[in-house]
Amino acid sequence: MTLGQLRTFALVAKLGSLHAAAVQLGVSEPAVSTALAALRQDLGDPLFVRAHGGIALTPGGRALAEHAQDIVGLADRARWEVAHAQTETGRLKIVATAPFAEHAAGRLLDLFTRRVPGASVDVVVEAAEDIPSLMRERVYDIALGARPAVRNGSLPSGTGDVGIDSVPFLRYQRIVVAAAGHPIAALHGPVALAELVRRPWFAGPAGIQAASEEGRWLAAQSVAPEIVRLSSETEALAAVRAGEGTMLALGHIVRAEIRSGSLVRVPVAGTPISGLWWASTLDRGRATTMARTLQRFAGTADATAAMVAPGGSRGLERRGSKFHVALWS
Repeated sequence: MTLGQLRTFALVAKLGSLHAAAVQLGVSEPAVSTALAALRQDLGDPLFVRAHGGIALTPGGRALAEHAQDIVGLADRARWEVAHAQTETGRLKIVATAPFAEHAAGRLLDLFTRRVPGASVDVVVEAAEDIPSLMRERVYDIALGARPAVRNGSLPSGTGDVGIDSVPFLRYQRIVVAAAGHPIAALHGPVALAELVRRPWFAGPAGIQAASEEGRWLAAQSVAPEIVRLSSETEALAAVRAGEGTMLALGHIVRAEIRSGSLVRVPVAGTPISGLWWASTLDRGRATTMARTLQRFAGTADATAAMVAPGGSRGLERRGSKFHVALWS
């Protein structure tokens, strides 16, 4: 079994045609047939049969197709990384969910790039439900924030058997807050969510994410507030401070203002809501070394202290329709 044979088979399986694969590879159709014949003999399985002007994979062929695509993808990535080793050493392509990117990514990655020689990062914000497919396609090396969305304990359909290895690294709490002078600040708990739904609820650009613990809490309620999405959670909190409404805020972000009395925690039933931020990579050894290094680093005591420290740059800037965290090196 050779890489060339696997590359040929992966393309035939994808296109459903030996002729189409030959055209894309720039070789003759007999050359494709020869490569597949050697692979079939090596594995002792026909792998496919002719059907309706194309091919149909056998059960063994379907099993091989997943592995072949993975192996070819890893080989291509290894070839690229070797070719760019001198100029791209340590570069990490990171995807983050919006709340983590805004509140913690800057401080975590600033510390990481100072501690790990040669490390540099580029971070893009995406929705949690899009992350598994983006990682499987190797658009990103690692995901930070909400755990990549799953269905019934498995990856969304279409991801094959490529799994995601998720490690929790930071626990947070969400609490309902309002300005001290707002009428709901005088309510005594537990307060039913239904008492608050007629008042504005503010959130960042991602709203209340369905893949998060707070999203699951909200989905379990019999009523739901109308969420007013602003450009950031920082802007949402400014609206709350101005007495315009309420929001589910991160407890460590508003701790000082609650202590000073300028903000009040509203004792809504079911809150505070505890959640986790996760570092997720491809499983079974498919993650890059630098991605695994960041995954481990995110759970260290120094990283935790940096992420929950008050103040500091969050490192967000808008480029086109997405948010990016600025590069460190």
